[in-house]
Amino acid sequence: MIAGVLMGEKVLLKGNEAIAEAALRAGVNCFFGYPITPQNEIPEYMSRNLPPRGGTFIQAESELAAISMVYGAASAGARAMTSSSSPGISLKQEGISYLVGARLPAVIVNIARAGPGLGNVFPSQADYFQATKNGHGDYHLVVYTPDSVQEAAELTMRAFDVADEYRLPVLVLGDAIIGQMMEPVVFPEPSGKTFDKSVWALGGKRNGRPRHMINSLRMDQESMEQWNWDLKKKLDLIASKEMRVDEYLTEDAEVILVAYGVSARICRAVAQKARRAGLRAGLIRPITVWPFPSAVIARRAEKTRHFLAVEMSLGQMVEDVRLAVEGRAQVHFHGRPGGGIPEEADLLKQLRAILEAK
Repeated sequence: MIAGVLMGEKVLLKGNEAIAEAALRAGVNCFFGYPITPQNEIPEYMSRNLPPRGGTFIQAESELAAISMVYGAASAGARAMTSSSSPGISLKQEGISYLVGARLPAVIVNIARAGPGLGNVFPSQADYFQATKNGHGDYHLVVYTPDSVQEAAELTMRAFDVADEYRLPVLVLGDAIIGQMMEPVVFPEPSGKTFDKSVWALGGKRNGRPRHMINSLRMDQESMEQWNWDLKKKLDLIASKEMRVDEYLTEDAEVILVAYGVSARICRAVAQKARRAGLRAGLIRPITVWPFPSAVIARRAEKTRHFLAVEMSLGQMVEDVRLAVEGRAQVHFHGRPGGGIPEEADLLKQLRAILEAK
């Protein structure tokens, strides 16, 4: 707990610090990371605060080593976590797929930066494909996209419970603004949920406990196929129970903006200004981009003729919006790549042009 700050009291923190503190309150046992801007405050915070609480912090020699350490700790039943930024998450993709294949829970944080390549340290949402389409194999992660420091803390705490419940890695996807900005935070009480990991975790034959083997290698085709069908059942269950979305002024909207994270904060202000100007605009904000709120968008597409996807990228989430709409409405796009941030004036101008052209 932060010195002098009690549960329920408000404290001013950077987003990265709030994520780290939330993980500590959620009971993280092990953190393994490697430095890369703009997420460095997370491992820095963990290095100071996790060992005194009895946990393990290791600055690994690389991103590949860090995700492999997560695999090992999670295999032993620890609440394990890592964080990085864009190219660092790319390096972790093989290990993430192994975690899924071995049915291991873990929490992964991506404070995204602009690319491709090393790019720069400015905010970006160009990791959407990376987060939602994932690495090799048929799988998805639950992907949370906070739009505030408060929500980053809340979703990080929830991520540990969801990971343990489904034995699946969970990704918290932010960006340089979420990670670096400071806002007041009130940390929620930990859920108090408990999970019996003795039925699958490693630990030897102690107290009559059977031995377990954790592995993602299944050389028999039939068993590998059946494992994938079992995974699909779990993913379908997650999609039905864990999808989160926020709707704002959508009931009578002539055009609905679709945005997540920082872009959604801007779009909420744009919807308010548009209403004052006589333009009926609304906002759908996916809080989980997987599971994606396709059914919510599809339902709104029955009455709303125009959707405007807003992203800090060349256009990635817009593809899922188009799939959800299924041709029943026009889907427009507004993007700012390379660290650019959408401007309210530009969005209002585009909204007006969309409605005047109908």
